[in-house]
Amino acid sequence: MAAPKPFSRLISHVILDLDGTLLNTDSVVSNVVKPFLVKNGKTWDSKKAHKLVGKTPYEAAAVVLEDYGLPYSTEEFLSMITPMFSEQWCNIKPLPGANRLIKHLRSNGVPTALASNSPRSNVEAKISCHQGWKESFTAIVGGDEVEKGKPSPDIFLEAAKRMNTTPSNCLVIEDSLPGVTAGKAAGMHVIAVPSVPKKTAEFSTADEVINSLLDVKPENWGLPPFKDWIEGTLPIEPWFISGPVIKGFGRGSKVLGIPTANLPAENFSDVVSEHTSGVYFGWAGLSTRGVYKMVMSIGWNPYFDNTEKTVEPWLLHDFGEDFYGEELRLAIVGYIRPEANFPSLESLIERIHEDGRIAEKALDLPMYAQYKDSPYLRNPLQQGSTTDGSQAELNSK
Repeated sequence: MAAPKPFSRLISHVILDLDGTLLNTDSVVSNVVKPFLVKNGKTWDSKKAHKLVGKTPYEAAAVVLEDYGLPYSTEEFLSMITPMFSEQWCNIKPLPGANRLIKHLRSNGVPTALASNSPRSNVEAKISCHQGWKESFTAIVGGDEVEKGKPSPDIFLEAAKRMNTTPSNCLVIEDSLPGVTAGKAAGMHVIAVPSVPKKTAEFSTADEVINSLLDVKPENWGLPPFKDWIEGTLPIEPWFISGPVIKGFGRGSKVLGIPTANLPAENFSDVVSEHTSGVYFGWAGLSTRGVYKMVMSIGWNPYFDNTEKTVEPWLLHDFGEDFYGEELRLAIVGYIRPEANFPSLESLIERIHEDGRIAEKALDLPMYAQYKDSPYLRNPLQQGSTTDGSQAELNSK
């Protein structure tokens, strides 16, 4: 995560991108394009999905047609696929921190615009599914309302114009490289929140690169700070996952000296994709032992350079023995920090122990302690075994 570059004047206005920045559109793209490809004898390749990020619908359609060799013109493809997308607009979930950021800017009187490459009608339809969003924006600009979409600066310049401010007063928050390019070309300050994992280095032109909207620090830009952090932790809407503990790679105990557990993302990819990478904490229930404090990481663990997104909980208790085969149930209730790389194994281990101390202390606070009595931790069948209704496996490490 890169620190913000010095800026010469205070920010007064904010401009937000929509898809990939505020809304988790990745799953909807897959849900629509994948079955369409199957009907046409093709197989969806998730590794190609990043090529669609930040593009206009027309540009994205052209990329799909070329990548998969579909026998349609761009116009024909859009006419078939657009109604399928329209049916899914209200199924798109906000990304972590989106509601929090929008409410914060509005409650503090910060003029905020929405600027998207999507057509204005699509933008309106998407945000209408989220209470309080539409009235939170001073201006909304769609890609069909300007001559050129991102990476051209047109959309952002139009947003500034509609808010009656100069570009240099504006802070843009974007997930895509075309969006960052557009914001800088407009003469604005830009925070990049890359939606494609492990691509931070490509966003060097941004003034600041952060892991997720949970990590936005408005005070860095002269805007009112968030006041919801409590003793180094951020309360979140609780979520729950569970599965049997099985043997894993042994990295936690052997390399780190910390007996963590690994939860492979492929077992519940939809659930993990909804939650940004970082360090979280909460409560862990073991079927035959009780409920314990825990801290966990979600992500690619930059130090070890994981090739897949994993969940690695560390139960803050000395068991003195393995407990393979037991069901582990997790209630995740708070956030500590973004995932980060470290210059040495020693510094990584030191930070993990610091995360553990923060979680240990925070979980004594009433707002977090109340979840220790969650029925889910003792009887998951009352609420479903995981948040996506599937059974997951945990690899004890």
